[in-house]
Amino acid sequence: MAEAAPGPDRGDESVLTVVVAAVANLGIALAKAVAGLISGSSAMLSEAAHSVADTVTELMLLTALKRSARPADEEHPLGHGPERYIWALLAAVATFVGGAVFSLYDGVHTLVAGEEPGDPLVSYVVLGVAFLLEGLSLRTGVRQARGEAESLGTPFRRYLRRTPDTAVKAVVMEDSAALAGLLLAAGGLLGGQLTGSGVWDGLASLCIGVLLLYVAWVLGRSNAELLIGRPLPKPARERIRAELLAVEHVEAVLELTTLVQGPREALVAAKVDFRDMSTAAQVEWACEQAEQRVREAYPAVSRVYLDPTPGRARRREEGPDPSP
Repeated sequence: MAEAAPGPDRGDESVLTVVVAAVANLGIALAKAVAGLISGSSAMLSEAAHSVADTVTELMLLTALKRSARPADEEHPLGHGPERYIWALLAAVATFVGGAVFSLYDGVHTLVAGEEPGDPLVSYVVLGVAFLLEGLSLRTGVRQARGEAESLGTPFRRYLRRTPDTAVKAVVMEDSAALAGLLLAAGGLLGGQLTGSGVWDGLASLCIGVLLLYVAWVLGRSNAELLIGRPLPKPARERIRAELLAVEHVEAVLELTTLVQGPREALVAAKVDFRDMSTAAQVEWACEQAEQRVREAYPAVSRVYLDPTPGRARRREEGPDPSP
C-alpha cells in the first residue's frame, strides 16, 4: 500500500507507549529544571520547558485515547473516534506554546542580556540520564510504529508520515526531537565551557525552539488534516471498488466515498448501480454481501453504506422524475 490505512486494533499498545513517554518526560523535566537553576544554563531551562511541554502533550494524548474509544451512542451515532484528533491538535499547540515559545524567548534573552556560565557538571549528568530515558521511550514508540507498518505492508517512514494514529506519531517525533535537543543543549554547555561565553548557550536555546516549532507544525498539520477529513489511501479505495464490483447484481460503482475516523476505524459510502432485472430481495442480499466483502478485506471499516442509484445511461433514457 502507498499510504497507511487504519490497521488492526492496538489501542492498549498505544496507551502503553504514551504512558512510558509521559513518565519519562515528567522525571526528566524536574531534573533539567534543577540542573538549569544550578548551572544558570538557558539551554537547560529550555530543555526543562521542552520536557514539561512533552509531559502535557502526553497527558492530552492519553485523554484523546480514552475519550475516542467510547462506543457510539444516540447523540454520537458515528462514534467518538475523531475526538482524538482534537486533543492531539491541542497537544501540538502545547508543544508550541510551552516549549518553542519559551525556548526562543530564553535564547534571545540570553544573547541580549548575556549570561555567566556556571558549573556544567550537574547539567552534563542530567543530560546523560535524560538521553537514556528518552532513548527508552523512543524505542517503545518506534517498536510499535514498526510493528504496525509491517502489518500493513508499508515502509516505516511512509507509515509515520501518513499514519492516522497521531498519538504514536507524536511520541516518536517528540522523543526524536528531545534527543536532538539534548545534544544541542550539551553543545551549548560545551561551547560556553570552552569559550567562557554564554552566546553558545543562547544559540542552543534558539535551535531547540526552532526544532520544537517544526515538530508542533508537523503534528498540528497532521491532526488538522484528519479533522477536516482524510480518505482511505488510493490502493485501498481501488480494492474496495473491486470488491463491490465483484458482487453479483452490481453493474457499476458510480461514486465511492471513504473517510478515516480513527487509527482503526473507517467509513465507506457508495452509490451503486444494480442490474435492472434484479429484484428488491436480490438487491438487499447484494448489499449484505458487499458489506461482508469490504469488511473482510479491511476489518477496520466499521460502517458501509450503499445507495442503489440508476446509472447515467438509464437516467437519460427515463428522463427526470416527474413527481413533485
